[in-house]
Amino acid sequence: MRESLTSQQPRRGRKQQNDRPVIVVFGGSAPGAGDPAYQEALYLGQALARAGFAVASGGYIGVMEAVSRGASEAGGHVIGITCQAIEAWRPGIVPNRWVAEEVRFATLQERMRYMLALADGIVACRGSIGTLSEVAMAWAMLQVGEIASKPLVLLGAGWSEFLRAFQAVSYVRPEDLVLLHLSPTVEEAVAFLTELLKG
Repeated sequence: MRESLTSQQPRRGRKQQNDRPVIVVFGGSAPGAGDPAYQEALYLGQALARAGFAVASGGYIGVMEAVSRGASEAGGHVIGITCQAIEAWRPGIVPNRWVAEEVRFATLQERMRYMLALADGIVACRGSIGTLSEVAMAWAMLQVGEIASKPLVLLGAGWSEFLRAFQAVSYVRPEDLVLLHLSPTVEEAVAFLTELLKG
């Protein structure tokens, strides 16, 4: 049975997850079962759970569903951080069935701040505007020290292409790029997180 918490009852940090570090996964809602992005996120969820991590995401469909499903099927704890604003914008959307613990907020801003506070590490998969905004906010808050230092992993080849294009037209500094870790594969991402957070 799913446990549900309101924004007045937030859980933070790893102690509530039996000392399992929490990895927050960002990713788009578009991919369906059989899509390469869905399969990658499914494998990511499995690998994170088998490595001893709890897995959190936005809790809905697409990459969020896939990573939740993978983690649940591998015996991991799955947290869905949901949002009334999203459900009002997209009527009929509900948390996916693999979410064991739901934490619910009214706004995207509240939801995002909770996700960043909860995370011991972050993995960004393929996505759209929402995923890009999540990565940008996490990166900026790490840059200014508004959140504690934590790994921010960008999974897949597409992110390196994006960063090259961004660097070409921006003032991003080398010390800002150090805050990001590019992982071409799930295996590399999970190995990096395991060494950093459990080594």
